[in-house]
Amino acid sequence: MFVAVSCEEIINEPNISNDTVVALAPINIPSLKEKEQINFNWQPVAGSNSYELQIATPNFSQAAQIQLDTLIENVSFSIDSLKLGNYEWRVRALNSAFETAYTTNGFTVKE
Repeated sequence: MFVAVSCEEIINEPNISNDTVVALAPINIPSLKEKEQINFNWQPVAGSNSYELQIATPNFSQAAQIQLDTLIENVSFSIDSLKLGNYEWRVRALNSAFETAYTTNGFTVKE
């Protein structure tokens, strides 16, 4: 399959690289319960058309496992449950020409 994209289409994309994704949840939560649905939410970034959401354990600098790496068009995502442990999640906004830096937060899943 061949897809043609003109330079004008890419140039017309707003530069969102200096914007910041504002995380809404989960933030400042000491712990979540095992087998509890976890809802990730953030504010939309004008000019973006998708978001990359990642979840790692215990964190991204020493990731033992990437639990999730997905592209979505919404500003929310739910996961049914995670095993006990420490996690970090991060999200960034994207369009066809630009991306923001990641916004990162952590949480713990306990019994």
